[in-house]
Amino acid sequence: MSTASPPVARPGLTLFAVCAAVLVLPASLTGTSVALPSIGADLHATLAPTQWVVNSYNLTFATFMLATGALADAIGRKRLFGFGVLVFALTSLASVFAGDIYLLDVLRGLSGVGAAAVLTAGSAMIADVHQGPALTRAFGVFGTAAGAGLALGPSTSGLLVGAFGWRAVFGSHLVIMLVVLALVPLLRESRNPGASTVDWLGTVTFTGGLFAFTLAVVEGPLRGWVDVLVLVLLLAAIVLLRVFVGVERRQAQPMFDLSLFRQPRFVALCLLPVVAAFGFVSLAVLLPQYFIGVDGVSSSAAGLRMLLLTLPVLVVPMVGAWLAAKALGTRTVLVLSLLCMAAGTAWLAAVLGPGVGVGDLAVPLLLVGSGMGLNAGIIDGVAISSVEPERAGMAAGMFNTMRLSGEAVAIAVMGALLVTFTQARLRGGPVDATSDLAGQVVQGDVAGAATQVAATDRGGFTAFLADGYTGAFQTALWLIAGICLVGSVVLAVLLPGRQPEPVAPEPVGEPA
Repeated sequence: MSTASPPVARPGLTLFAVCAAVLVLPASLTGTSVALPSIGADLHATLAPTQWVVNSYNLTFATFMLATGALADAIGRKRLFGFGVLVFALTSLASVFAGDIYLLDVLRGLSGVGAAAVLTAGSAMIADVHQGPALTRAFGVFGTAAGAGLALGPSTSGLLVGAFGWRAVFGSHLVIMLVVLALVPLLRESRNPGASTVDWLGTVTFTGGLFAFTLAVVEGPLRGWVDVLVLVLLLAAIVLLRVFVGVERRQAQPMFDLSLFRQPRFVALCLLPVVAAFGFVSLAVLLPQYFIGVDGVSSSAAGLRMLLLTLPVLVVPMVGAWLAAKALGTRTVLVLSLLCMAAGTAWLAAVLGPGVGVGDLAVPLLLVGSGMGLNAGIIDGVAISSVEPERAGMAAGMFNTMRLSGEAVAIAVMGALLVTFTQARLRGGPVDATSDLAGQVVQGDVAGAATQVAATDRGGFTAFLADGYTGAFQTALWLIAGICLVGSVVLAVLLPGRQPEPVAPEPVGEPA
């Protein structure tokens, strides 16, 4: 049973504060992707450091998740939540004034640390102040808030970039976090009394190992898998994670119960967000740059197109929760969500091309977004409520580590594959098909890449670049469709037909 002080739970206020903060976290990922072409042009940056504006945020967000989950249980969930909100607000403020791409990358990495603290501590706070059916409803709202961030991120960022420039995107994050920060003193503190100390060795080895592995995955496709740095990172990841396993097996109060990986249900719940990261999140990050580069639309217009992909994530989660509870069951809804993503990405691969109309994009993008929405309303509640409430921080940390690691890997891998596929399709053109040329095209700067030929030849060369980029994107989409299809089969096998009821938190007693 969690200890808490003061005794007033304030479940409504807690849910509002956490969901307001959580709204910003995915918006900071998908919204920033719309601003990347403007950031790169304004700061005179090439593709690699510009992509790290997204990668560094996702990398630290993912790798610090389990550490912040353990800290939330040990030192207090409200305390860590407030710390995360403060870090995110300060780094957003500094990002508004950043004048160097590498400084912005560092600030975004620090933002990811704050985001990890906000998400793990916030979800544990929700589990502490809600019981029984109210817990399921609260996590439905939580999933909707996360979906709203995904949905509104590209469109609102596009409008802000078009009206005020890319710095306004980080300014909007700052404003919301300041509102949340003002509410933190009104919330109740809670912690796990059995986690009075922090497993520092386990925290350091796991965080370091996952960071090294994710960084290797990000750099591997760009540098080559036999590059010295990539090999060193992979070796460091293996060693650190092996040490982590040994440490946790000897702990009386381990940071994470490794026996959970012997449970097919838990493995399936961790697998789903990884597959969904390929099916949805990678498109949310990469598609706006395609529209800007190939069709020459503005950031605001690209953001509005992305509403076809993201709005279902705002609307469908409640439908998915109802279907899981009343009609189809959890397994069927989760499998259906991946099948929708597979069908939507395959359809998009068939219709995508220069000048494609919004009508042709509508059905495939709505299918992918609906697939993401179907699982967004139930997956958090199922994962967090599958353990005792005292370990809610640990459960939130592990589950969200898998989710954010999947997103970091999916964005990095699909971005690198797009560069590789584009470079292959540009061979035989009027200029050398270098990785720098392909990177410039994938970054959305097709017009800039076309300046490498004489002015009289630019029209034909621009069309050549757009066709090569389109072919590469279509190949990537078919690959994503295959990943989602295989994931749906694995999920159907691993999840039991009838899901056990979620573990309801015990009533909170008087503070010690």
